[in-house]
Amino acid sequence: MNIRNAKEILDCQVVCGEELLDQEIHTACGSDMMSDVLAFVKDQSILLTGLVNPQVIRTADMMDMLCIVFVRGKCPDQAMIDLANERGIVLMTTGHRMFTACGLLWENGLRGGN
Repeated sequence: MNIRNAKEILDCQVVCGEELLDQEIHTACGSDMMSDVLAFVKDQSILLTGLVNPQVIRTADMMDMLCIVFVRGKCPDQAMIDLANERGIVLMTTGHRMFTACGLLWENGLRGGN
């Protein structure tokens, strides 16, 4: 699956990184606790979260994630968008709740990692 497929499945709006939507993603993670992402996530391509602060971008960057999807219609501010652009991370937003968004990706073949 690529990021563009995830965008369509989740009915997302792209906030930044439109030119990066053809990147392949193989795994996903859903969490609002960045400490859990740092402690337990390995080799995840896409992060689904309802947390909207610059630490989310920094965490995704440290974990080599390609994309962040903000659930429940949350939107990042301009500082977050600028940071994501610098780091080459796609930001998208969806109206779905995290549980639903994760389920839709799972149903379409995207799995979590170890």
